[in-house]
Amino acid sequence: MGKPRTEIGEQVAELLVTAKRSLGLSVAFLSRLDGTTQHLEVVESSVPLLFREGVMRPQATSLCQAILDGKLPSVIPNLRDFPEAMKLPAAKMPRIRSFVSVPVKLSDGTLYGTFCAAGLTSDKGLTRRDRALMEVLARAASVVIEPDVRDNAERSEIEGRLSEVVADGGPTVVFQPIVDLVSGVRVGAEALSRFPTDWGKAPDVCFAEAHRVGRGHHLEVLALRGAADVLSRVDGYVAMNVSPATLLTDDCRALLADLPLDRVLLELSEHDPVEDYDELQAVLDPFRGAGLRLAIDDVGAGFSSLRHVVLTAPDVIKLDRSIVAGVHGDAVLRTLVGALVTFAHGCGSKVVAEGIETADDASALSAIGVDYGQGWLYGRPGLPENLSRTEDTTYRPRHRVTVG
Repeated sequence: MGKPRTEIGEQVAELLVTAKRSLGLSVAFLSRLDGTTQHLEVVESSVPLLFREGVMRPQATSLCQAILDGKLPSVIPNLRDFPEAMKLPAAKMPRIRSFVSVPVKLSDGTLYGTFCAAGLTSDKGLTRRDRALMEVLARAASVVIEPDVRDNAERSEIEGRLSEVVADGGPTVVFQPIVDLVSGVRVGAEALSRFPTDWGKAPDVCFAEAHRVGRGHHLEVLALRGAADVLSRVDGYVAMNVSPATLLTDDCRALLADLPLDRVLLELSEHDPVEDYDELQAVLDPFRGAGLRLAIDDVGAGFSSLRHVVLTAPDVIKLDRSIVAGVHGDAVLRTLVGALVTFAHGCGSKVVAEGIETADDASALSAIGVDYGQGWLYGRPGLPENLSRTEDTTYRPRHRVTVG
């Protein structure tokens, strides 16, 4: 028995049943043509031993290809009337004698395959009207299968791109300075991932695509490893990004266990869901006990949730650039940032503002009480050698306050 049909396969099967019954033939099938092979993807047959889903045949010697090439008509009441047809394997096994085939095309005109019906006996009743019915059903089939076809093509394209990056050891890692807003002295740096520029995609999109095709955890760990490999070339602390789900993997935990944790600030995005906070805490507690600091990133980006902050008691809260840019001239933003600063400091957390681009915004944020800043005003992401030295590379951990 073959593998169960998908929901899409069942919908296509209903169309094939309509074709088979309307034409009174023995079998109807949807085939996919890949240039060399004809794949029988969905089959509705009265003789299943002769016609089975999953069967692959040479495309060049198929009846469908001969019809597509114009060597045979799309409606063939009797194959014996066409010497070219009788030379093909289908005339011998499974000994087809009547056949109707129309192309299945996607919305952009791309040929996907064929929508066909066949009989083991000749059928003089097959006419152009039957071809018209098959064309209508083929168009319906294309509408059903196109989303899945597009999704598979996108996944293949993503996997192809990612394979090259993974083979090279992961994304390029660059560093952006984080400074004390009062003194202007750099206290640390954030490790940021960069992907090939010709992709034209932001890093968060690249990681999301990787997770979509099941390679996200591995890619995140490679990015962490890339940052870890240059720790010795960066003074001050280094902020590294990881999703909560990746943090729970064995590979990620093994990597963290090998790091000088007193120099690492681990950033979790506010946007990433946490299925089980108890499990997350159980993984984090030993590392935090060994000196690891925890940050919640993107706080304020739409205020989707502050549960991460409340339930993880982070050492650092990072304000999203969406509530930082333009804060100097926006009283509402200043009030919002001020409330978050009060909340963070009340929980014993430091505050980092991301995306600072002007001295006016930096001054306003400092006046509100934001502790640290990050953005183009202080330096664009680059090589670790481009970072200025910190005055004091020793992190002195504070007592962690547990909230909730």
